[in-house]
Amino acid sequence: MISLFKLLGLVLISVFLAAALPVQAAKKSTKPATKTESKSAKEKAPQTQAETLAIAYLTQAAASPPIQPFFDPVIVDRGVQGARLGIRDDNTTGRFTQQDFSLQETEVPADGDIIAAFKALIAAGSRHLLLNLPAPLIVQLAALPEAQNVLLYDIASRDDALRAEACRANVLHLLPGRAMRADALAQYLSKKRWQKWFLAVGPTEGDQRYAEAVRHAANKFGAKIVVEKPWEHSFDERRTPESEVPVFTQGPEYDVVIVADETGLFGDYFPYRTWRPRLVAGTQGLVATAWHRTHEAWGALQLQNRFREQAGRWMTEEDYGAWLAVRAIGEAATRAKTLEFDKLKAFLLSDDFALAGFKGVPLSFRRWDRQLRQPVLLAADRSLVAVAPIEGYLHPKNELDTLGFDEAESKCKF
Repeated sequence: MISLFKLLGLVLISVFLAAALPVQAAKKSTKPATKTESKSAKEKAPQTQAETLAIAYLTQAAASPPIQPFFDPVIVDRGVQGARLGIRDDNTTGRFTQQDFSLQETEVPADGDIIAAFKALIAAGSRHLLLNLPAPLIVQLAALPEAQNVLLYDIASRDDALRAEACRANVLHLLPGRAMRADALAQYLSKKRWQKWFLAVGPTEGDQRYAEAVRHAANKFGAKIVVEKPWEHSFDERRTPESEVPVFTQGPEYDVVIVADETGLFGDYFPYRTWRPRLVAGTQGLVATAWHRTHEAWGALQLQNRFREQAGRWMTEEDYGAWLAVRAIGEAATRAKTLEFDKLKAFLLSDDFALAGFKGVPLSFRRWDRQLRQPVLLAADRSLVAVAPIEGYLHPKNELDTLGFDEAESKCKF
C-alpha cells in the first residue's frame, strides 16, 4: 500500500511539473520578443524634419494718417492680417510636403530708419520681403546693393511708374495698378455704351495719376472725355455739396461722371447730386478693385469667412495683396518641391506658375513688368457689378493682358 501511494504521488508531481514548465518558458520568451519588435518598428518610422522658409513683412507708420469719416472703422493692421492668413494656408500644405513657413513682422515708426530696418532683415537671412510702403520708398529699397539677390513683394502700391519706367527686376506687384483699374472700368462702360465721360480730378498727385490712366483707357477703348474739370475744395461753410456739385457738373451732354479722388476728399458727394441723373464711377461710386467684401464667387466666400474669423473685420485690398504674396511663395515651394531661393524665383516667374486667387482663373506674373495678372472686380458699396476682363475683349495670348500695359506698350526695361 505504501509503495502504491508513493508511486501515485510521483505521478501527480510529474503531471504538475509538465503543465507548469511550458507556461514559464512562454513567459520568458515573450518578453524579449516584444522588445525586439518595438525596436524594429522604431527603426522603420520616418525621422524627417520640415525645412523652414522665413518671410519678412515690412511697413512704416504714416506720419499723418489720412482723415477718415467718423463712421468708418480705423484699421491699424491693414495688410499684415492677410500675410498671417497666408502663412497659415502655406503651413497647412506644408505639413504634407515637409515645408514650414514663418512670418517676421516689422513696423518702423514714422520717424524711424526704414533703410536700416530693411538691411537688418536681409542680414538676418530674409530673401522674401513683403513691402507695405509708398512707391518712392520701394524704388529706393529695390536699388540698394543688399536687395539685388532678394525678392520684394509690393503688396499695396498701385503706382503705374513702378510697373513702367521705374520698374525693377527684383520687385513683384500683387495688386492691380491704376492702368489696370481704369481699363477694367472702361471695358464695362464701353460695353454698356456709356462712352461720353465727365472727368472730375482732385488735387493730389495720386488723383492726377489716376486721371492720366483714365485718359489712356478712354483712348484705348474708344470712349471720349467730353468734360474735364479740376475739383477746387472750398472751406466756405455756405457752399454745401447740395449746392456745389450740381453747378460743378453742368456742361455738355455726358453719360457718366468719373471721379479721380483717391483720398476721398469729394467723390462721395457726387452720387445723386449731379446736374444730370448720371452714374458716378472711378474712385467712388462704381469702383475697380482687386478685392471687395461683396465678392463670394469661385470659393471667395470661404476666404472671406476665414479672414473675418481671424481678424474680426473685412479683408482689404492690402490684406489680399499680402495674402497673394505669401500664397505665391507657398505655391511655388510646393510645385518646385524646394525652398531654395534661386529655384523658387525661377519657378515664380516661369510660364508653369499658376496661383489660385479665388477669381475663377489662374493668376501669374507678367515677365515684362513683374505685375500679377488677374481679373479686376467692379463693385458698388453693397454689390459686385461685374468682373473684368469683360466678355468680348480678346487677346492673342491671355485675356487678362487686356488690362493694363501689354508687353508691346510697356516702358519697363530691366
